Amino acid sequence: EAFESLLRFAENHTTSLFETAYRAMAKEAAEPVKELFTDLSLYILGAETTVENAVLRFFDSLFPLVYSRLINPGIIDLSEEYTECLRLTRQDINPFGRYSKEVVTELSKSLWASRMLNQALNMGIEVINTTEHAALTKECSKALVKMQYCPHCQGLTLIRPCVGYCLNVMRGCLASVSELDTQWREYISTLEYLTNEMAGSHDLELALLGIRNSINEAILHAQLNGPQLSATVKREAKPSPDNIVQAKDASEMQALTMAHSANLNNKRREFINYMKRSRTFYASIAERLCDGDLVMRDSSTCWNGEDVVER
Repeated sequence: EAFESLLRFAENHTTSLFETAYRAMAKEAAEPVKELFTDLSLYILGAETTVENAVLRFFDSLFPLVYSRLINPGIIDLSEEYTECLRLTRQDINPFGRYSKEVVTELSKSLWASRMLNQALNMGIEVINTTEHAALTKECSKALVKMQYCPHCQGLTLIRPCVGYCLNVMRGCLASVSELDTQWREYISTLEYLTNEMAGSHDLELALLGIRNSINEAILHAQLNGPQLSATVKREAKPSPDNIVQAKDASEMQALTMAHSANLNNKRREFINYMKRSRTFYASIAERLCDGDLVMRDSSTCWNGEDVVER
């Protein structure tokens, strides 16, 4: 939910760039922006796609709009054929300079950690669901019945198993589950690594909210190189300085980033602290089960499987 909320926020943040700075193409740019963030969301969720394909497809769709609305604002309408021609031309002439590749690089690093964390969470859920319904062997069932109910046959309905006896029975019943201990510890360490990556050099919030500024820089680059671009696509260009929109102050984005990041950062911190407490879960599951009402804690006597004995 936190991922989805951040993606929606970043999409609206990016859309607002066109609504405030490039109104001439704002309506037409809405769909490519939506498709970009949909693709990024699917990538995080594990879809067979790449960040590079999503970003470059966005810039392919953006170029016809920049060319016809900003570089050559006299163009009233674009046919589907000519729009497709411009899309293909974008791949050859690179009108956005280094900025399109920079977006790919920054997002690839950040979204990779998020994608891996999401896959790890799904794997953890699968493991937990599987072990939650682990089948008991006949030997285990017999041992549990003996531990819980055999004292009743002697009229000892209030006596409870000794702690050591309970541990022996539970460890026998849960031997296959406790074998997951090493792998589960490694799994928790992996979650720690991924959450640290997301909070460090692969900061997801900064990368997503930085898309807006990168797109702005890319558009400025294309505008400033308008004549050369027009010549390449065999169109005469007469860009007016009035059409060139200067980049917004980055402090606005930083303030938004800090305000929105707190929620995901807090969730991430709370989550990993909670998971770290479960590091020894599968190794200590027998102790957990024998540490409650199942065994006798406050009495001087208990049931050892054969008789009532002193604790």
